[in-house]
Amino acid sequence: MYDRQWYGLSFALSGQLTYEHNGKKFVSDKSCAIILPKGETYTLYKEKEGLFPLINFECTNFPYDTFIQIPLENTKYLKACFDEMQNLFLSGRNKAKLMSKFYDIIDYLANQSNTELKALSKAITYIEENYHTDITNSTLAKECLISEEYFRKLFKKKYGISPKQYIVNIRISKAKQMLTEGIYKVNAIGEKCGFSNPYHFCRFFKQKVGMTPSEYMNKNRIYKI
Repeated sequence: MYDRQWYGLSFALSGQLTYEHNGKKFVSDKSCAIILPKGETYTLYKEKEGLFPLINFECTNFPYDTFIQIPLENTKYLKACFDEMQNLFLSGRNKAKLMSKFYDIIDYLANQSNTELKALSKAITYIEENYHTDITNSTLAKECLISEEYFRKLFKKKYGISPKQYIVNIRISKAKQMLTEGIYKVNAIGEKCGFSNPYHFCRFFKQKVGMTPSEYMNKNRIYKI
């Protein structure tokens, strides 16, 4: 697609597409709706056969010039709205109702996105309070009241890393704080931060910080008088 003439809103009833734009890839499947940018050039790949309803629209002062992925739990409501819009468009009647139905879709997507992002906050709170325990994706998904597969996709979309990586980052951050306080020994800190053994603690810490926990403690320990 070269210099797209309109903005677009698309979602997948089945199958999978991949859009490549400015060196980044955006996947379109049943897990998300996607906004296509006006005036942009991109490449489209069909990964899996399917049905991909598309609504082209015009908008002034639209703040985005790249693809926007909006997480979806399901596409039933969008399909019903799209079918009604298509019937109205083909009949050439009641343009006001046609626009109204499009606004219903936009409102639904906005609420859907906000709802799911609020759900993720429950997972973040759980991690902050339980980082020292064994935390699974299944547990976090239950906290958010969504499926485990959808939770993983939504989390990666929001934070750019997997839940497991996020948990490790939190543990390392807590460990750094405890190492500077100098109250506990290194092995005890690793255990209190949820690492299964001292070897794993040292390995992850050095990967993230660039030095061992002992080296970090010696360099950053706060001595109280």
